[in-house]
Amino acid sequence: MPDNENPNLRLRQALGRFATGVTIVTAAGEDGVRAGITVNSFASVSLDPPLILWSIERRSPSLSIFLAASHFCVNVLAAEQEALCNRFSSPQEDKFDGIACSEGLGGSTRLAGSLACFECHNQEQISGGDHVILIGAVEAFSHADGDPLVFFGGRLGSLS
Repeated sequence: MPDNENPNLRLRQALGRFATGVTIVTAAGEDGVRAGITVNSFASVSLDPPLILWSIERRSPSLSIFLAASHFCVNVLAAEQEALCNRFSSPQEDKFDGIACSEGLGGSTRLAGSLACFECHNQEQISGGDHVILIGAVEAFSHADGDPLVFFGGRLGSLS
């Protein structure tokens, strides 16, 4: 079957027509080992109470850390953070080595230069096919002005 007739590929291409922001979600395991992954499946759930969600693939090497962590931090990336996005979307020994960051709630990591950070209590996990959906109760947040990093049609870019 040619790729253009593969229903999964066609669905992925159709979903790619929805422009999204790009985030890096971070957490720490009980042993203090930090995890971070690039995610574009981030959304607001509720303002009262303040809840957000994101999802992680079940095959992710970091899945167990994110499921067990008491907290996670969603860092919304600025347009100039494309290299950071690529770094956290690739397997590396220590993705945090040499980058400007600070510790967030529950050992999560706040990345310097992010447009927004949402420090969340890991409230609920829901099975979602080949992904797990994590719902976080926002306990702290910050934001700054700037141009966001966006993902559309399989490419990274900015609004400008």
